[in-house]
Amino acid sequence: MSSNSPASPVRRGFVDVPFGQVHYREVQGTGRPLVLLHASPGSSRQLVPLIEQLASGRRVIAPDTAGFGDSSPHPLAAPDARDFAATTLAALDALGLEEFDLYGSHTGACIAAEIAIAQPGRVAHLVLDGVGLFEGAFLESLMANYAPAFTPDLDGAYLSRAFQFLRDQCSFWPWYNRTREGRREAGIMPAPALHAWLLELLKANETYPLGYHAAFTWPVRERLPMVPVPTLMMAASDDPLAANTAELAPTLSGARYESLPAASDPAFAARRKAVVESFLG
Repeated sequence: MSSNSPASPVRRGFVDVPFGQVHYREVQGTGRPLVLLHASPGSSRQLVPLIEQLASGRRVIAPDTAGFGDSSPHPLAAPDARDFAATTLAALDALGLEEFDLYGSHTGACIAAEIAIAQPGRVAHLVLDGVGLFEGAFLESLMANYAPAFTPDLDGAYLSRAFQFLRDQCSFWPWYNRTREGRREAGIMPAPALHAWLLELLKANETYPLGYHAAFTWPVRERLPMVPVPTLMMAASDDPLAANTAELAPTLSGARYESLPAASDPAFAARRKAVVESFLG
């Protein structure tokens, strides 16, 4: 469902920050706000179904990470996860959010964890949905191949490459490992959803690699145990980061881990909603 649909409670806005503007999606409500941070690539557009599921009368805010969607680019040339956390906090400060629950998916999970480390007094509960562990030769391969810039050209070939990049993420991990060993069983998403994802990617066709690089190089073994707030770690069974998330959960004292059904399972959305709402109370 489009966030522009009259049937959707999701509204959109911009907030001024020192490096420009941050775009966000929001559902108004009462009680402690819930902040959602999206994965790479794309934007908060991909979180609209989750925003609508978790609103239930509470305020939910999902900003576009700096350099993604309709937000201004990050002011640094090579920001790390802590730098992205700082620009996200600038947006939350501008929105007047003092205490909030926080959810992050993939790249968003790294950023969310760093926000909790930096300002634990503001984060009541933390949900990390898919946390990666990238080391050695695999990390080198990801940094070299995973997130190419889609620089515009006059024959439009960059548009086809961008589409194939997203399409192949559905079928392979990593997307460029188009082999039997790299095959994923998730299946290609419906064409309208893939189209919407592509449009969001194209808004950040040359800046989105910065988010991936920050996530790939995040020193998770060092930083994750430093998170001092109540934390739920979870992943869908067909998430390529599911095994990493399960392996890392015991390194964070007191963290709760939940394995969710495959995202393609009809029970997935209801189960994710129940797990998150139970944790947030």
